Amino acid sequence: MKKKTLILVVITLFVGCIKKSNKSIPEKIEGLIAEKAMVVSAREEASKIGVDIMKQGGNAFDAMIASDLALLVSYPVTGNIGGGGFMVFRMNDGSTGALDYRETAPYLATKNRYLDEEGKLDSDKSKTGALAIGVPGTIAGLFEIHEKYGSMPIQQLIEPAIQLAKNGVVVTEAQAKRLNHHKGSFRKVNQEHIIYDQEWRTGDTIKNSLLAKTLERIKTHGRDGFYKGKTADLIVNHIQNIGGIITKDDLANYEVKWRAPITFIYKGHKIISMPPPSSGGICLAQILKTIEPYDIGQYKHNSTKYI
Repeated sequence: MKKKTLILVVITLFVGCIKKSNKSIPEKIEGLIAEKAMVVSAREEASKIGVDIMKQGGNAFDAMIASDLALLVSYPVTGNIGGGGFMVFRMNDGSTGALDYRETAPYLATKNRYLDEEGKLDSDKSKTGALAIGVPGTIAGLFEIHEKYGSMPIQQLIEPAIQLAKNGVVVTEAQAKRLNHHKGSFRKVNQEHIIYDQEWRTGDTIKNSLLAKTLERIKTHGRDGFYKGKTADLIVNHIQNIGGIITKDDLANYEVKWRAPITFIYKGHKIISMPPPSSGGICLAQILKTIEPYDIGQYKHNSTKYI
């Protein structure tokens, strides 16, 4: 496979003011700049795993895959195994691309499935419970990315997440609050006890042996380790037992889609973002092109005029 290199540059700018001679002089302060590469994620464990992958010779796509898998263990709000995602990238030769691996509607879905007996919208059905979920795309997306751009064996990228699930993740203060806040919903939706529906405290350790076994099946059998076989049986049986309509065919037939990114120019800068079905790229373009004629730098951050 021909290797390509993805350059990721993450720069955080903080703008302050220094008063001198009664004049405000903007001071530009740059955030952390790495010599070769950087991994930024919502959990330190996931970022470290991504960096370690690159130190072993992996490219940025390898690091992304390993970090995402680590996030589904350590911070499932951002990383997930039962949801989906988008990827936007720019290569060091200037080429760009986008991958859509978001969830899709099950085959048995109908336009009226969120209406009550009187034909009125029941918004709870679209937000909570088995009818609110789609066919998951994350694992398919990661395998597609690896097939096209990965350089290391996929098994090597999955193993750190397996070990993280077995050894455990330390619960942060924010994570404890979030898990405890949703404890009742976990029990209501799953209709059985799950690991996350107990009372958590800052500093507790979550060891998820069942998730580790799921990841091991994926490591052994590839994409089919999730979309077919035992894992697929477990997913479909549980979803249908609690009133869902996802089938084994839905899982087996899931497909990702490569798309052309949304690109536009803002004040001389080329912006690359995700196209539909994401609303982000178009919305971002509309906002930035609307404010482009204005010198928003003259307004105080978060002031009425600025907003």
